[in-house]
Amino acid sequence: MAMSTSPQQPQPANNSRFLNALRSGVVLGDGATGSLLFEMTGRLSERNHVYEALNIENPDLVRQVHLSHLQAGATALKTNTFGANEPSLARLGITGKAAEINHAGVRLARESLEQFAEAETPDQANSHERFVLGSVGPVLGDEPVEDIYDSQLRALIGAGRQNPGPGSGVDALLFETFESLERATALVRFATDIENCPPVVLHMSLRQRRRDGAWNIEPAEYVARAAEAGASVVGVNCCAPWEAEAFVRLAKETPEVKSGAVMLSAMPNAGGFERIGHRFMSRVNPEFMGRTARTLSDDGARLIGGCCEVHGDHIREMSGFLRSRQAGILGEVNAGAGREPVGPERKSANGTFSKKLFAGEFVVSVEMLPPRGTGPKQLRDKAELVLRLAVSGLADAVDVTDGSRGIPLMPPGDFIQSIKEITAGGRAVRYGTNIESERMTGSDLISSIEFIPHFTSRDLNLMAVQSRLIGYHSRGIHNVLFVTGDPPKMSPTYPRSTAVFDLDSTRMIELAHGSLNAGVDFGGQALGRQKQPETHFTMGTGFEPEAVDSEGELAKLERKLAAGADYVMTQPAFNWDALAQLEEVRKRSRIIVGVMVLTSLAHAERFSQVPGVRVPQQVFDRFARFDDEVDQRKSGLELAISQAERVRDEGWSGLYLMSPASAGAVPDVLGALRG
Repeated sequence: MAMSTSPQQPQPANNSRFLNALRSGVVLGDGATGSLLFEMTGRLSERNHVYEALNIENPDLVRQVHLSHLQAGATALKTNTFGANEPSLARLGITGKAAEINHAGVRLARESLEQFAEAETPDQANSHERFVLGSVGPVLGDEPVEDIYDSQLRALIGAGRQNPGPGSGVDALLFETFESLERATALVRFATDIENCPPVVLHMSLRQRRRDGAWNIEPAEYVARAAEAGASVVGVNCCAPWEAEAFVRLAKETPEVKSGAVMLSAMPNAGGFERIGHRFMSRVNPEFMGRTARTLSDDGARLIGGCCEVHGDHIREMSGFLRSRQAGILGEVNAGAGREPVGPERKSANGTFSKKLFAGEFVVSVEMLPPRGTGPKQLRDKAELVLRLAVSGLADAVDVTDGSRGIPLMPPGDFIQSIKEITAGGRAVRYGTNIESERMTGSDLISSIEFIPHFTSRDLNLMAVQSRLIGYHSRGIHNVLFVTGDPPKMSPTYPRSTAVFDLDSTRMIELAHGSLNAGVDFGGQALGRQKQPETHFTMGTGFEPEAVDSEGELAKLERKLAAGADYVMTQPAFNWDALAQLEEVRKRSRIIVGVMVLTSLAHAERFSQVPGVRVPQQVFDRFARFDDEVDQRKSGLELAISQAERVRDEGWSGLYLMSPASAGAVPDVLGALRG
């Protein structure tokens, strides 16, 4: 969709660019204006420093706020007009300027869009539509809504008395932070009766008690009454992220949302204090907000943004996580070109893992993280572990993560090559072997382990995906686990990185299977003139057993299997019942179940924040029984062993063992599994 940078008169609500954009995907709103102005100026909104009056008194400051959100990835700006109604302004000593302040607020937002677009390339400018939302906040009191909001609404809509004309209106009205359902719905009715009123987005500040889950206003009632009043989008703001998630989960089941009468929105705060361990703190940081945005999107929210204390860093993470969900929309790419892809017979020769996988035998893969820095000892230690696994025969494969959690690590292909080079001259006798293996080199032993690089699309465009796969194939890497990948996550001092996401994991599998494994490139041209130009990749994919949108995750898995995936590796499932949803899938595919070795209570708490993972309370309680870290480590090892044995005993296709915090635990778990 092309972004419009020229001023436009708002369209009728039933023919709205804004609503059409929501129907076709997710629109990312901006963050908080008020808390950012407070951060920038050090002053609360008060007499002689009214935030909304800055539209005419310090317009450059307001533009700076808007541009910071656009640079972070927002595609919808809220006008700086939250309290720009006559009564609220009068209480701060400003009278008769509501229309002027609102007109200026709209103008500054549109000028910011134009300024931002001028710095973009044509491709960037055409990649998004961007919108202006007229922000309207609540007023305490019993005055009729028409007396309070008439001048503000008409100014935002573009029918005000001052400077009326094209370009003076907003793409939608955003009524936010309302707590009275009666007042909110009355305002919606009044606004929608005004000529040329654009779509109305209604946000209420709902609260849910953590103790019993009760709401101050029931979501179903709220959605029904808002839709009846004429709102096109219904949602929440100025609440904790988990309250926003809970609201969307409930609201998506209402008849009004299911029928398409209204769409959902959520703009939570970057806050919410909880007791975490022995501390009372907030776990909400930019990455958390990114994951929240992804969860809200998975559950059906179409307009997502932030409220108090949500600023550029949060919006940037939200943009990245949402882009990871919107990957794979790239259009015309040839797949297959009429040739039949290679089958299990060819793939079985890729290595021990592939051979056992296609023969229906139990397989074991151990996850390994490449290093982040240049220290040689870390590489040597990892190489020694790989050799130990090869000598012992405890594992069939080592799978190598690709920028896990969006952190810049050594690329999997380079890491695998380094491991091979380090072990090339080693003798097996160094690792406690005997007889014939003493005469084998490290290279001989390493060949008995199949390397599986994780392959993300986050850092690669379409051309680079094909190039890297051809490079892998030429280097003897013939098994690949395709995942879309986490958005880039850097330290505060690290330069910001932009995710690519031309393709998602499903599309990469489709192209690797239907094109490369059929002997043609992504454009349909033959990979070579030799008799067998095709690659013969064994292809895996991932699955989150405890994804928020379990139905959507299963549907996505079905698409990946249909695209050509040979096996599935799951995230760890501490709630074993979560694997039950795969019972039908495992009858026709190979499911390799993830098991994580947790080493302490602190490790369990950190791991519980990983997307797609839920650590149940009984696991925390298990570790909390021990004060000594040695005892906690032993308990975690025993838990991992029991889970690995259950994977084997219940007839799953294999074990995917993860132990990033303690590589030394790997042989212990696998040795116990062999028994």
